[in-house]
Amino acid sequence: MLRPFAAYLRVYEPLAALGDPPGQRLVEAVSAAALRRAGIGWREQHLWLKSQAARPPRLLPAELTDGRAAPGLETDVLVLDPAEVPAGHPGDGPFVCPLEMRARSASALATFLTEAPPAMKNVVLEAGGVTPDRARARTKAALADLTTPAAHTLTTTWTVPLPWFVLIDPNERKLVLGSGPDDPLREASWRTSMSEAVRRASEASELVESTFGESGPGRVLARTRHWLDGFDPDSVVELDYGGLVQLFADPILDADTTAEEVHDILDALRSGNVEELGELFSELREFWGDVAGREHAN
Repeated sequence: MLRPFAAYLRVYEPLAALGDPPGQRLVEAVSAAALRRAGIGWREQHLWLKSQAARPPRLLPAELTDGRAAPGLETDVLVLDPAEVPAGHPGDGPFVCPLEMRARSASALATFLTEAPPAMKNVVLEAGGVTPDRARARTKAALADLTTPAAHTLTTTWTVPLPWFVLIDPNERKLVLGSGPDDPLREASWRTSMSEAVRRASEASELVESTFGESGPGRVLARTRHWLDGFDPDSVVELDYGGLVQLFADPILDADTTAEEVHDILDALRSGNVEELGELFSELREFWGDVAGREHAN
């Protein structure tokens, strides 16, 4: 079965940062480490489908009929072993990334209620059997699940925002091709310390804003930098291609140099090399344009 074509930017915090002391259910879930990175897309899909198949349908996934959080709120966590942490990281493990499916969905719904055309908004609310005021109250309650100012995971479908590659060291890629695109263990990811991610984001944000202004990539970098500020400084940041690894044949995924090219773009901006800058943007547009074409085909 195909994984959803989603990519992730995650923050894993030290367990101690998630409670003083962390709850017993959370400690037990971290010890069991039952949720695997390759299964995240399936888990999220299952929670959403379950919420829609319920009678009456749930407004948000991972919640009970009365709107309270389902028990999985504390137990749906990804665990990063200290052995998987970048060399030289100062923090003690284990490192934990809560799934936070209910709160993340609530955040998306809040944005939808603010920005969607009235006709579309009414259809969604009628299907959920709630009024606009009730939906806002439910999203507010769900966002209160978060133990930090923002969720630990950012998600995109069918692509990876190029500013995300600024945060990581291109040479620290973890690549597992497995037996081919359908192998559930197939992975392309990078991990770095929070301190390094923040430093890179700050430097790149200043450089990009001074060149292009606060729109486009500059805005994405600024928002990402602000998001990182909400977590423990001893955290680990991970960029994960997630289900996108299914879209590439082995030679293409192995030869993917997007991370290197994004950092080369920053170097070209520093040196004012306009010609190289144009070539790099063209190569990235061609590579990710092929992926975008598959989205339209679907």
